[in-house]
Amino acid sequence: MSSIAKQKMEKPISSWITLILAVACGVIVANLYYAQPLVGPISAALGLSSGAAGLIVTLTQIGYGIGLLFIVPLGDILENRKLVATLLLLTAVVLVIAGVVKSASLFLAASLFIGLCSVAAQILVPYAAHLSPDATRGRNVGNVMSGLLLGIMLARPVSSIVAEFMGWRAIFILSAAMIFVLALVLAKLLPTRQPMTTTQYPALLSSMLHLLKTTPVLQRRAIYHSCVFGTFSLFWTTVPLLLTSPAFHFSQKEVALFALVGVSGAVAAPVAGRLADRGWSRPATGLALALVIISVILPLMAQSGSTAALVTLVVSAILLDMGVSANLVLGQRAIFSLGAEFRSRLNGLYMAIFFAGGAIGSSTGGWAYATGGWKAALLIGIALPTIAMIYYATEKK
Repeated sequence: MSSIAKQKMEKPISSWITLILAVACGVIVANLYYAQPLVGPISAALGLSSGAAGLIVTLTQIGYGIGLLFIVPLGDILENRKLVATLLLLTAVVLVIAGVVKSASLFLAASLFIGLCSVAAQILVPYAAHLSPDATRGRNVGNVMSGLLLGIMLARPVSSIVAEFMGWRAIFILSAAMIFVLALVLAKLLPTRQPMTTTQYPALLSSMLHLLKTTPVLQRRAIYHSCVFGTFSLFWTTVPLLLTSPAFHFSQKEVALFALVGVSGAVAAPVAGRLADRGWSRPATGLALALVIISVILPLMAQSGSTAALVTLVVSAILLDMGVSANLVLGQRAIFSLGAEFRSRLNGLYMAIFFAGGAIGSSTGGWAYATGGWKAALLIGIALPTIAMIYYATEKK
């Protein structure tokens, strides 16, 4: 009986389930980024001051952070498919609210809950790891994460284009429809996954601090990715400012097209997963960190405003997104190998910590660009992954 059970557990996840999970993660996580290029028209329509406009993005990120710490851990004790479907239905409701309200306070409240409910994507990622045998876990997680990363990278240009032709409210209504359909599809097609853990919710939450203190792999991987995600956020916060400045004179549409070049970086996610499955996590991590460092050194070598500088920025964006994508998957592969019973909690902690790093990178980058220009922002962008590389050098082989 035990051998039969083991065979079932080792049965590889089907490619179509992997595809569904990848698409689902991309569609869900895109909701965090749709509003970013639309802050101007949204603020104008709702009567938000320039000082309060930043709350549109900030509250979504705060909601996501809260969800990572207080909702994602539920994946360790509740049936995963039902949990995800419930969150998606709630997401569809708040997206509709965001798309129709005329009150600024109601829109901001909806923004908070959009972030909160969108953590469904981070329940699906460890869910994919649960469905995968150890030999292919990295590859499958990488494939699913490539979908999530594509969602992040495509969200901004897609929302800009939709807003251009249909108005800013349309992206929220269209996303609500997609999320509602997605909830029905996942509820129908995904296999059930009932965790064996019987821990009560208060104990579940209190265990997270213990996990953080006693899990060196989580600590190390969270620091690595906090640094590289900080540079990622810094770059994508400041490069639109550079491109629309007198140096390049880009329009918003051209900035949206530039953002699309980073999409190719998502191909590194499944490659990194395969390398991890072969036991090459350490050298792959070093390569990922090196790519991030190189990506922010390159723009310093070209004269701003020149054709060479623009080409360099394109190459930098691709290398940066490749390095960040690869490092993210390598980190998740490492922490998902620690134990099935607390994968969701580990993933919630991992994501929350590096999102904090991203917030620091974004805010620091904006300040550096305003006070010292593009080169000052790049120097901070170089420092962050360099710190990670120095820490990486202390990792035992």
